[in-house]
Amino acid sequence: MKNIHTPVLTKEVLQYLNPKPNENFIDATIGEAGHAIEILEKSKPDGRLLGIDLDPEQIENSRLITDSFKERIILVNDSYVNLKEIVEKINFKPVHGILLDLGYSSWQLEQSKRGFSFSKDEILDMRYNMQSILTAEKIINEYPKAQIEKILQDYGQEHFARQIANKISEQRKIKKIQSTFQLKAVIEKAIPPKFRHGKINFATRTFQALRIAVNEELNNLAKVLPDAVSVLSPGGRLVVISFHSLEDRIVKMFFKQIEKEGIIYPVKSSQSKVSRKAGQFNRVKILTPKPVMATSEEVLINARSRSAKLRALYKI
Repeated sequence: MKNIHTPVLTKEVLQYLNPKPNENFIDATIGEAGHAIEILEKSKPDGRLLGIDLDPEQIENSRLITDSFKERIILVNDSYVNLKEIVEKINFKPVHGILLDLGYSSWQLEQSKRGFSFSKDEILDMRYNMQSILTAEKIINEYPKAQIEKILQDYGQEHFARQIANKISEQRKIKKIQSTFQLKAVIEKAIPPKFRHGKINFATRTFQALRIAVNEELNNLAKVLPDAVSVLSPGGRLVVISFHSLEDRIVKMFFKQIEKEGIIYPVKSSQSKVSRKAGQFNRVKILTPKPVMATSEEVLINARSRSAKLRALYKI
């Protein structure tokens, strides 16, 4: 397997994680290990890294890429939402830093054949975890029209959510929608002609919304942030890279809340309410008052970095 993935904001990740020799780190979305390798280099000779990924194929990709570090890396095929349990189970302590690089990877987009991209004719799957029952095809063909509209509104911020949901409902009665190209054609018919040619492809928001819904991305992010802070050792750092405003808002609000109050509460996402039951006390300092963005030079080299936003905090 060739490493086709170019990690985003690598320089900034290293700046804010600040790995030193013999320190331990967690890459909770290891993917193709682009960031992990850089962290392992900085934490030589004895620093360890715990790499987590929900996609079993990504774990195997990481295993191949990090072979020269195999004595210092532990790979776990699981969801980052179970971060605390994983750390406790394998007794991975102390934890000096945690990285959450959210969203899909280049491999998933280009080689997984799971329908993450509307530029290739593939099955409508979009699962990170192939053991999960829910797929994009199931949502498109079986969910009520109103529920599809809500998914497109909440997770894609799609202005034409109702029109697209209506068109999907019409088309699936005629023929089941099973491929990315079929769905893209339906979306195109639903959107007024003058809105089909903008900076962002007309299908982008719908595909984003379906991927988020299939993988419960926002709910999982809201759940993992308190656990990530709680497993950090004093002096440890949490770095989160998000790729759309819904993710960034959850991270931003959580960081502000914990810096102000010092108490970890469950984070509010679009599908959950904030509980005010007292949690663990943790003092933190936000290291990024504003999100860190890619330089114009990086965007030219790696287009995916254009929408990346990095936020970081320090546990006192």
